[in-house]
Amino acid sequence: MTKLKIGVIDLVSKAPTNALYARIMNANLASIMPQVVAVWCQQQGHDVRLTCFTGKEKLDKELPEEVDLVFICSFTQAAMLAYSLSNYFQSRGAVTVLGGPHARCYPEDAAKYFDYVTGFTNKEVIREILEECEPHREQGRYLAAKNQPVSLPGVVERWPFIEPNLKKAPFIKMVPMIGSMGCPYTCSFCIDSVVPYQPLDFESLKADLRFLRTKFKNPLVGWHDPNFGIRFNDYMDAIEEAAPNGSVRFLAESSLSILTEPNLKRLKEHGCVGMLPGIESWFDMGNKSRAARIKGFERVQQVAEHANLIMKYLPYLQTNFVMGLDCDEGKLPFELTKMFVDASPGSFPGYSILTAFGEAAPVNLEYQRQGRVIPFPFHFLNNHLAMNVKPLNYEWVDFYDKVIDVTAYTFSSKAIYKRMNAASNFTVKWMNVMRAVSSEGFGRLRFFRKVRKMLVEDHAFRDYFEQETEVLPEFYINIIKKDLGVWWEWLPEGAIYHDHLAYLKKEKFIEVESRVAGKRKA
Repeated sequence: MTKLKIGVIDLVSKAPTNALYARIMNANLASIMPQVVAVWCQQQGHDVRLTCFTGKEKLDKELPEEVDLVFICSFTQAAMLAYSLSNYFQSRGAVTVLGGPHARCYPEDAAKYFDYVTGFTNKEVIREILEECEPHREQGRYLAAKNQPVSLPGVVERWPFIEPNLKKAPFIKMVPMIGSMGCPYTCSFCIDSVVPYQPLDFESLKADLRFLRTKFKNPLVGWHDPNFGIRFNDYMDAIEEAAPNGSVRFLAESSLSILTEPNLKRLKEHGCVGMLPGIESWFDMGNKSRAARIKGFERVQQVAEHANLIMKYLPYLQTNFVMGLDCDEGKLPFELTKMFVDASPGSFPGYSILTAFGEAAPVNLEYQRQGRVIPFPFHFLNNHLAMNVKPLNYEWVDFYDKVIDVTAYTFSSKAIYKRMNAASNFTVKWMNVMRAVSSEGFGRLRFFRKVRKMLVEDHAFRDYFEQETEVLPEFYINIIKKDLGVWWEWLPEGAIYHDHLAYLKKEKFIEVESRVAGKRKA
């Protein structure tokens, strides 16, 4: 195999940003798979350079030069930038590969702009790309393993790619780790709901924790598991053995059903400093909160009590909600959320608006069958800038009124003060205030109000939301141009548009092919 010069680009940010939260935290949001791919490429004998774009770098100065092959990892919100980068590198003779969530959610669209697009990716998929490494400019080649990989290079192997990125983090430095893939829950909107739960090797996990203790006095780990602690005792036994007495701190995303008081005591003893459980809805998905049989106000009371219990043991808690689900109707879901904000003042509510990411989840197919998916450009599909599913039980202005109301309530001066006062240490107080006054709180509120205003005053803008037209409002085009800056010139023609019904068309094609094959056999 010819020795290749390879660039790996991890797009944490979709554009340059000066937001306070992003400047402090984005370097801690680096993905694991770009680092894994970089290790696999090195193991095959190639020269590799990894670039993590957090939004504060001058991207044109950070990009690898004179490369033969470029891997780009992108969430859907960064797809426009990824497409521009692919065009840029292809113009210089490089072969380009897209991986990450966007490649899984929109493979047909991505294949227009990349030579290779990957689904589930293991070492064999990477080896095949490295061995072939040829342009596929008319239509990119799609490659995917049958399942998620059963093992990944750990922190020890990934350290040469982790360490430079940690140096970008000014205060908090969080090492990315993962101990499992998939999730046992079946939340209809989640990309991991269709991926079987699979723990990774606990011996490798222990070796990584021991290694980190040689690098930092009290290292901080961010677990990237879709749902941390499913095999709770196995996890905690491994952490206790490798990092006794809480010598490694960590944060994770889990479900309330796992966070029982005995488990919370053990988490506290062994270094857990924060949890990010999903509540999602007051009327659905109760299995994640041990509240399958109760809804509405009763669930608010139970979840608030549980959240307050968690914060007796762990200093940081983010509770995640999805607004606009089909189970929601009227003002009650939003009023219940405000009640929760009052009843659990120390938790930080993380709000998302319902978004259908292509092939990410089976329910997206149903949204497309119902004709409710709006072709918002990928640039806005990040769970808050655009809701690309027409609400089932709300008119648009009414929906935004309610979203604005609950967001303003959550990030009012009174709520910010109560949240700060309820926090048990300075770091959490500071983090919660910073998030509230930065892009996540005040920033989103400004944007929601702007969208609401245009829905009322601009008929063409409203027609796009109402699916009367697919002509994208200039409001959104101007945002893309501004965010991409010099990379707007490299955006391929037509790339701001995509086939929002591609998943449905693919399923229909598969059904026809299956029927034809059945008739042939008969």
